[in-house]
Amino acid sequence: MDDTSTAVAAPAAPAASEKRAVAELRNVARVYRMGDNEVRALDDVSCKFREGEYWAIMGSSGSGKSTMLNLLGCIDRPTGGEYFVSGTPVSSLDDDALSELRGKHIGFIFQSFNLIPQLNVLENILVPRFYLDDPGSGLEEKARGIAERVGLGSRIDHKPRELSGGQQQRVAIARALINDPSLLLADEATGNLDTQTTEEILQLFDELHRDGMTILLVTHEDEVGSRAEQVMRLKDGNIESITRNR
Repeated sequence: MDDTSTAVAAPAAPAASEKRAVAELRNVARVYRMGDNEVRALDDVSCKFREGEYWAIMGSSGSGKSTMLNLLGCIDRPTGGEYFVSGTPVSSLDDDALSELRGKHIGFIFQSFNLIPQLNVLENILVPRFYLDDPGSGLEEKARGIAERVGLGSRIDHKPRELSGGQQQRVAIARALINDPSLLLADEATGNLDTQTTEEILQLFDELHRDGMTILLVTHEDEVGSRAEQVMRLKDGNIESITRNR
């Protein structure tokens, strides 16, 4: 499929073609084999996600959106085609190099938060730094600053069980930001939250986007998808449509 994600930019903004591709799928397929049966979760998908863009990836259950997010997050590998992260071909990397690339370039936010219950907020935010060969200095100060930004400055010593669902999701967002990722992926990030908390989390995504973050948000909710600049709809492992909200 042609690269249909390139779009006309708003006035006074750089044209999409001038922006760097943070993530690119080229004729990507993901096939699962179950005995004699073959399930094509993604089928010859090509698209680019450029720096500073805000996307919603939507589709019914089984459409391929979670498979796409797992590939984009380097949690899974394609069985056909090629995936590039900031120009680096993923298929050429061994597991250690892939893990390093994921840690440096990708922030992942899960619907179920995936916080470590024994650690407090500050420690949970710092977890991704532990997996880098060079974790860097001044990390606690940086983590405190991110906690402040997501509204958790007064909760850094609390354990996950002492936080509301919305606060736990804010910890997950802060954790995803600690490595300054070029790509922020969110898998149904508001799926377990009430309406008010969902709006608060979406406002935080809006702020991150305004600051230049590239965001890909998987959702089945139209109201959530409407917050993104562009919406990709998947059906049966293929891109059914790409539309612009603004």
